[in-house]
Amino acid sequence: MRDIAPLRAAQAPSYFTYGSHCAMFVGFTPVATLDPVPLLNPKAAKPFKLVGGGHPGKGGEGFELVGANIIEGFANRGYTTIGSGAVNWFDPNTPTGVHLGRPFQHFLHDGQPGACEPQVAWIEERLDAATGPVFTFLNCGETHVPYWHQGAPWPQDDNCCHPFQTVDRSDECAARQASSLRHVDRALAPLIARFLNATILLCADHGDAWGEGGVWEHGVPHEKVLTVPLMIRQSGQPV
Repeated sequence: MRDIAPLRAAQAPSYFTYGSHCAMFVGFTPVATLDPVPLLNPKAAKPFKLVGGGHPGKGGEGFELVGANIIEGFANRGYTTIGSGAVNWFDPNTPTGVHLGRPFQHFLHDGQPGACEPQVAWIEERLDAATGPVFTFLNCGETHVPYWHQGAPWPQDDNCCHPFQTVDRSDECAARQASSLRHVDRALAPLIARFLNATILLCADHGDAWGEGGVWEHGVPHEKVLTVPLMIRQSGQPV
């Protein structure tokens, strides 16, 4: 991941998966600064700007798109759209998943914990078959609670970040999520290398509170829940 761009702390557009992705899919990506820096502050210029939606923009946008969302916008520009989501909000067979999964021409909802490797393999198969430009989206579940990955030595169903718990398991949360992140980093390596000359936006959709003020997990507007990592690479250049 370090090959993409400098790592910045940013504020997510929402404090849970569905809300944050709905916002990002219409161009409201995480905000890394309140200064007028394009792409790092979408108020200055968005990485993905929907034409005709809200403010007309100030110029400097990464992509100007026409459609109900950025996925449809890329398809309207002749891109092949490929996506995969791990968490159940993306299940295209559910009413919520209609909004997140179905806009893609090719979409995989695996629904299994620790599925990053098969997700990447599935995406690479579609990339090999695609002709012309592609827009690719991947949501990995390993760094989401309960922080489990293939080969992890702790139980898959043990959520060390359980809401309202009274036992401090913050050290376990940190260690397990870091291990999951290292696992995802290795899995993503070939996909990242494939797009290094293109545009990459890597971020989380939300964070988690680990007992700060008695708050655990996400789904509430807490500072830790709204803080996410952000890396942006535009046209092969780190932002």
